[in-house]
Amino acid sequence: MKYIFVTGGVVSSLGKGLAAAALGTLLELRGLRVAFQKFDPYLNVDPGTMSPFQHGEVYVLNDGAETDLDLGHYERFTNCVLSRHNNLTSGQVYESVINRERRGDYLGKTVQVIPHVTDQIKARIRELSDESKYDVVITEVGGTTGDIEGLPFLEAIRQFILEVGAQNVVTLIPYIKAARELKTKPTQQSIAKLREIGLQPQVLMCRTEHPLDAELRQKLSMFCSVAPEAVIEFRDVAHSIYEAPLIIHEEGMDALICKLLGLQTPEPDLGNWRKFVERVVSPKKRVKIAVVGKYIDLQDAYKSIYESLTHAAASQDCGIELKLIDAETLEDGVNGKLKDVAGILIPGGFGDRGVEGKIEAARFARENKLPYLGLCLGMQVATIEFARNVCGMTNANSTEFDRTASEPVICLLEEQREVRNKGASMRLGTWPTKIQPGTLAEKIYGKDEVLERHRHRYEFNMKYREQMREKGFEISGTSPDGSLAELVELRDHPYFLACQYHPEFQSKPNQPHPLFKGFIQAALAHQR
Repeated sequence: MKYIFVTGGVVSSLGKGLAAAALGTLLELRGLRVAFQKFDPYLNVDPGTMSPFQHGEVYVLNDGAETDLDLGHYERFTNCVLSRHNNLTSGQVYESVINRERRGDYLGKTVQVIPHVTDQIKARIRELSDESKYDVVITEVGGTTGDIEGLPFLEAIRQFILEVGAQNVVTLIPYIKAARELKTKPTQQSIAKLREIGLQPQVLMCRTEHPLDAELRQKLSMFCSVAPEAVIEFRDVAHSIYEAPLIIHEEGMDALICKLLGLQTPEPDLGNWRKFVERVVSPKKRVKIAVVGKYIDLQDAYKSIYESLTHAAASQDCGIELKLIDAETLEDGVNGKLKDVAGILIPGGFGDRGVEGKIEAARFARENKLPYLGLCLGMQVATIEFARNVCGMTNANSTEFDRTASEPVICLLEEQREVRNKGASMRLGTWPTKIQPGTLAEKIYGKDEVLERHRHRYEFNMKYREQMREKGFEISGTSPDGSLAELVELRDHPYFLACQYHPEFQSKPNQPHPLFKGFIQAALAHQR
C-alpha cells in the first residue's frame, strides 16, 4: 500500500481537492486502484448543519454520509464509490475519543491529543489500508498549514510516515497564487511551518496564473528542499476543471509520483478524457439554461448541479450558458427574466426564502412548455404550483413553510415528526425508486428500478395523488412499496420532470445522469 498526503499552503481554496482528484484520475488510468480520504479540521461532526454560504455544497454519499464537496470531485473524476469512512472531521475524532473515555476504554489514563487523538486519525487511514482493495490512498488535509485545528492531523501524518516507512509516502503541497509577479515567500513560509512539525514535502504543486520559469523553480527547489523536477506548475485552467489531469500530466506529475513510490505502471490512456474536454472546450452548439436558486451568489453551493449540466451537455457536443437567477427576484413575477432560456432547473434547499420565486419559475416552465428539471425542493415547489394553479387548491403549501397549511401537498415524513437533533437525521443516502411503466421517466432511464441519493425531510402528501393525477400530474417513480413519491412528471408537457432525490451526485464526465441528459436534449429541441 502506498500513501499520498495533500496539505495546504498559507491560504485556503487553492484547489487541493481538485489537485487530488486530478492525480487520482491519472493514477487510475495507469491501472492503479485508488482510494481517497478528506480530513476536515473543523469541529462540526459533518457539514450537514452548515450553511451553504459557510461551506458550499453538502455532498451525500451512498451510505448517507453528508460530506465535503471535494468528495464529489473524487467520485466524478474516478470510479471510486466512497463512504463515511472516506471523510473525517475534528468533530468526529473528538466525539469518538470522548465517547471512548466515557465508556472507560482508556482504563483510567489521562486522555490527550497525543497519542489518543492522533491514534484515532491514524486508525482511520488504516481502515482503508486494511481493506487491501487499493494500491494508493490519497488523503487530503483541509484548511491551511499551521491552523491550530489542523495540527493533530499533521502530527498524525508525521507519526504514520514513521510507522509505514517514508519510501511508501509522498507529501504534496499545492499553494501559491500569482499576483503581478510570482512570489515564493508564501511557499517558503508554509514549507517552513510543515518542517517545524516534522514533515518534509517531496512535491510542490504550484497553483499559478503565470508560467514558472526555470529560475523560479530553482529558487523554490533550493529554499524548500525539493528536487527541481518536483516543483510542478499547476496553471489555472483556461476553460474547465477537467483540463486539470491533462495539465499535470504534461508536467510529469503522475510519472514523478510513481517513481517516488516505486510503482511500475504503463502510461495512462487519456484518449476518452481528451475527447470529453474537447467537447466541453469547443462544443458545436450552445444552450442557455436558467438555474433558479437561493444560494446563487456562491459558486460552490450548487457545484454538483453545474458539473452534471456540463457532463450532459458534452454528451450532446453542446456547451452550457448558465443564467443564474436569485429566486427572490422572481417573487413578484417572472417579468421577462426567463424568456431567453431553453430550460429551467430548480435545485434543492431549505427554508422559505425565495420559495415563491421558485414557484413562479415552475409555473412559467409549465405554461410555456419549457423543459423543466426540479431537484428535491425543485420537485416540491413544482407540486405546490400545480396544486394551486391547475387543481384550484389556492392554499396549497408545504408544512415546512406553513405549519398550518390547509392544503399540505408537501408534508413532513412520518418518521421525522419526533426528530429534535438536526444533524444526520434526514432521509439520507441511496434508496430504490420503482419507475412506472409507460412514463417519460421509463423512457429516459430505460429501467424499471433505479438507485438514487436522498437528502430531505419533507415528501409529497399521497393524500392528493389522485386529485392531482386527474389534472395531468403523474407520479412516475415511487418507493418500492408505493408509499413515497420519488419522481413526478406532467403528461401534457414535452419535458417536465422533478425528483425528490439528488441525481447530481451520480453524474460523471463520460457518464451523464439520464435526467440531466434528457433535460439537455429537451432544451436543445426546444431551442430549435
